[in-house]
Amino acid sequence: MSRFKLKKTSKIATLIIALVLPFFAMSQDSNLGNWLIYIGNKKLNSKWNIHNEVQYRNYNAVGDLEQLLLRTGVGYNLSDNNDNILLGYGYILSENYIDDTDDKTAVNEHRIFQQFTTKQKVGKVGLSHRYRFEQRFVEDDFKMRFRYFLGVKIPLQYKEEAKNPLYVSLYNEIFLNTESSVFDRNRVFGGIGYTFSDNLRLELGYMNQFFETSGRDQINIIAFVNF
Repeated sequence: MSRFKLKKTSKIATLIIALVLPFFAMSQDSNLGNWLIYIGNKKLNSKWNIHNEVQYRNYNAVGDLEQLLLRTGVGYNLSDNNDNILLGYGYILSENYIDDTDDKTAVNEHRIFQQFTTKQKVGKVGLSHRYRFEQRFVEDDFKMRFRYFLGVKIPLQYKEEAKNPLYVSLYNEIFLNTESSVFDRNRVFGGIGYTFSDNLRLELGYMNQFFETSGRDQINIIAFVNF
């Protein structure tokens, strides 16, 4: 790597740390949670891929576990535009507080899911649609849920013939149950992303998660890795 690239990477890393630290300090004294997310994709060939994911979710900055999520799956590209279908499995460990006490109870969930993802461009703006259907085995209960995700990626300092590493990331995801209480939750996210290479990009942003009778705020740090 050249000296110029090293200096550039160092400046970007410093910027990211400077942005992250105030959120960590604020979340230690508030009800603001933090999600650390790794999303990986292994391309086997032009058609097949393996998805892997780790999410470490905290009630505060770090150290008060709310949920650990492990997810993997095998995907198949239906077209050159990366219209992808995927069959996956997820394990979720939730540590829920009991009423208004400091005690927690652990809840284990095994999840099978099917999803379809498609991407499109509207001018310079990239759109991503994801439709996911989940079969959830939560302890002794069985539940099913549908999710629709709409992501928007807006490049900054846009140039037609050059790479545009800095971008704005926005998304909304709604969760719907198949039971009588149809609405489960809704997530809204807004943040800044940086593409380091074809194999790595990072996002830092704020997410609000709205339930039927309550809500939570999180600071999300997301790493996308292709290998």
